[in-house]
Amino acid sequence: MKRSLEAEMMDFPGQPRELLIGDLRNLRRINRYLGCHRNALRGVARAINETNARPFTLLDVGTGSADIPALIARWAKRENLDCRISCLEREPTTVEQAVAQTRGMSEITIIRGDALAPPFAVKSFDLVLASQLLHHFSDDQIVALLRSWAGLARRAVIVNDLVRHPLAYHGIRLLTQALTRNVMTLTDAPLSVKRSLTVAEWRALFRRADAGEFFVERAPPFRMLGMIWPKS
Repeated sequence: MKRSLEAEMMDFPGQPRELLIGDLRNLRRINRYLGCHRNALRGVARAINETNARPFTLLDVGTGSADIPALIARWAKRENLDCRISCLEREPTTVEQAVAQTRGMSEITIIRGDALAPPFAVKSFDLVLASQLLHHFSDDQIVALLRSWAGLARRAVIVNDLVRHPLAYHGIRLLTQALTRNVMTLTDAPLSVKRSLTVAEWRALFRRADAGEFFVERAPPFRMLGMIWPKS
């Protein structure tokens, strides 16, 4: 299966409000049950343990409705870890949903801004996390973003994303057809798989970014976990 460069509906601004809210609700369910939450938390825990980032600050780029930062904050509380999490999201309706999903969580701040031009100074955070974001971009943009995030991170950059595979494509297409009638979810979920990369392709782009020591490994089901330890 060749990588698709077709834009997802979510990539276009100004989508109908109720359509987008319904899609975000579906994404939270998919993230929870298809490994996104587990993989992101595994990456954060590994970065903290390997860099001794205690307490830690974290930037979640392209946070969506902030279900992953909320998960991390709850985990940190159980582990008696102090944390401050900043969540960057550009779409105004999605920002509203992120605020609603994290209400009462004082350790989380939602910021409206663009992943391509993050409004932060160099080395502002211990950790930078991106979950299911990079596959939205071209190869050249992925390389530029990895370099940009390595400039923002003092300790580690964590990437949690999809792996392109025919089984993943057909599986998510059938699952979403059973789950919802939301046209954005039905369109974007399988297209996300087609827009993602193989593990070998992910490794090649991490190597090309040359932003520090890194690893990229496969994670179930049809996911990858990548990490960069930025150059000082």
